[in-house]
Amino acid sequence: MSNSQYNEQNEQDELQKYLEEKAKQEQEKEQEAESLSAYEACVLKESAKIHELIAEAKEVLKSE
Repeated sequence: MSNSQYNEQNEQDELQKYLEEKAKQEQEKEQEAESLSAYEACVLKESAKIHELIAEAKEVLKSE
């Protein structure tokens, strides 16, 4: 393999590694976003429970 062919192959290998790393980073970002969404959904669910409990407590206090 000539020097220019070796350099070209090396550049292609480096580009391939770079693209694989970028793809991996994008996938990690998507997974993090999904986790955050799941977290947000949980927070909203728990918030709704709290509001329901507060409403029940207010009803109990009114009836006393």
